[in-house]
Amino acid sequence: MPGPSLPKFLKALTRSSSEALKAELPLKREYLSKIDIFRDLSPNEIHMLEEMTTMTTVPKGRVIYQQEDRAEGVFLLKKGRVRLSRYSASGKKLEFAILEPGTFFGEMPLLGESMRNAQAEAVEDCTLCVMSQVDIERMLLDKPKVAIRMLETLGSRLTKAEARLEDLAYRSVPARLASLLLRLWNERGEVIEGVTHQELGDAVGAYRETITKILDDFQSRGMVELARRRIRLLSREGLASVLDEE
Repeated sequence: MPGPSLPKFLKALTRSSSEALKAELPLKREYLSKIDIFRDLSPNEIHMLEEMTTMTTVPKGRVIYQQEDRAEGVFLLKKGRVRLSRYSASGKKLEFAILEPGTFFGEMPLLGESMRNAQAEAVEDCTLCVMSQVDIERMLLDKPKVAIRMLETLGSRLTKAEARLEDLAYRSVPARLASLLLRLWNERGEVIEGVTHQELGDAVGAYRETITKILDDFQSRGMVELARRRIRLLSREGLASVLDEE
């Protein structure tokens, strides 16, 4: 069965990274069977799914697709993290999701999901399994339970995106940053590694210089400790108090 139609740069990555993928390929079927949306599939159906997908790697910092790309496909995230973001007409970038391994993203018109509305970027070195739009639509029609679980995931993602938009509309930049840091504390622990001030700014809709000033203020108030590409979170109560200052 032919693999999915990939964006040009992903085709190039697939060719250039074939040696790196050799160790991953024997685990491909096992990985697919552990993705929550596929948990009801039989071993034979998982094997068919394996035949439908192409595995590729994407290095940290590489854009997987642009906001206006028309490449058709669904990406299953095996390893690494992916940032979904959008650009305004003025060119301002706004992050609305960081995806963890075990989820999916891309072009799914049947479910109302379009890659043309967002940019996807590898936050870390990523391993992806890619399905064509034709194959994913066939699966959604044949396996309603898979479609329902994908809708549940997209619904949860939409709820989080709406919460971020609410923050943008009603909270000050310090409060948005404090809210983000508290969420990252819950997700990653008290030390946040490898996040730049620019990335924090993209996440809360603010300029990098503004984020730097606010973080300096948070540090002077004993809420955080700053180092190069590292933030140690020191006080939940202090960060929460910023939200109460609204």
